[in-house]
Amino acid sequence: MEHLSDELLIESYKKANELHLSKEFIHLIEREIQRRSLSHKIRYSS
Repeated sequence: MEHLSDELLIESYKKANELHLSKEFIHLIEREIQRRSLSHKIRYSS
């Protein structure tokens, strides 16, 4: 995931939630978002 741009990471997170993908996958994306200090760009729904 570290190769994704910030924008693509955020879009992936939104789409994963929209499609109700596995909680484990969404959690991995959330961890990367937090690592990059991008939490302010999303609203967590989990």
